[in-house]
Amino acid sequence: MIGRRTALALGTLASATLARGAAAQAWPSRPIRVIVPFGLGGSADVAGRFLAEPLTVALGQPVVIENRPGAGGTIGADAVAKATPDGHTLLLMSNTHTANETLLPNRPYVLMRDLASVAFINVAHHVLVVHPSLPAQSVQELIAYAKANPGKVDYASSGPGTPYHVAGEVFRAMAGIEITHIPFRGSNEARTALISGQVPMMFDAIPTMVEQAHGGRVRALATTGPQRSPLLPDVPTVAEVLPGYEASIWLGLMAPAATPPAIRERLNAEVNRIMSLPATRDQQQRMGALVDPMSVDAFDRFLRADITRQAEGIRLAGIQAN
Repeated sequence: MIGRRTALALGTLASATLARGAAAQAWPSRPIRVIVPFGLGGSADVAGRFLAEPLTVALGQPVVIENRPGAGGTIGADAVAKATPDGHTLLLMSNTHTANETLLPNRPYVLMRDLASVAFINVAHHVLVVHPSLPAQSVQELIAYAKANPGKVDYASSGPGTPYHVAGEVFRAMAGIEITHIPFRGSNEARTALISGQVPMMFDAIPTMVEQAHGGRVRALATTGPQRSPLLPDVPTVAEVLPGYEASIWLGLMAPAATPPAIRERLNAEVNRIMSLPATRDQQQRMGALVDPMSVDAFDRFLRADITRQAEGIRLAGIQAN
């Protein structure tokens, strides 16, 4: 027979399990905040606003996007890490955050300790663009020019540790050139600096730069995926000149670490459903992004592997931790 203490323990465990289940079933009970730790108009902001409407319909509560840029994405991430873990505060994050695990050892949180995986959203590659005043019509010519003018070519990025910064530093290391990183407070500022000729070079989102390239305001030299981009089919890849080079930006959702698994699973199912719709896949492809739905556990494994991959890229590029 089961002893009285054992029976009481089992009863307490069952009650706690039922309470957690009831809480998950009652969720969401108020608007859901999705904190985007980057500025308006960037890839994360666009993805968040795209998901907000269908998630609002699916969950029956408003999904509100809140931009909290700054400190390489750590301000917004820390706010979510410290939020009540009830499924009403989420983080729309990117590989900036997996890079920060190496680049920012003094950040106020640890990604895989203080936050929990929810869902993968999409992945997109970049385009290497230069101002028309730079005398380079190809990646080969850019490398040759940089070697002839060591330290005199600057490149813009949306900030330290962002995928565009890491892309530039890995390019510098693999090409064996000296170029100088000029960080800005966001993609819009960096883009403006490039188009005005203040900075001659940048890695940026392909969809954002297609119109600028077609209008002659920038020159697209190469894209950073393993194959040529359907948005710029006549533009070669960096890997055609530097074999093995690849750079991307991916986006995902995380929640405070103690968020109930049932809530994370529900969110994961809804995001995967929305991103798998044929209309969504077509829209994402037009935006230069690919959809790759993952389970909660698969996304967790992906995050841990990407932290390792980012650390290796940062080491290769010789980027110093702050």
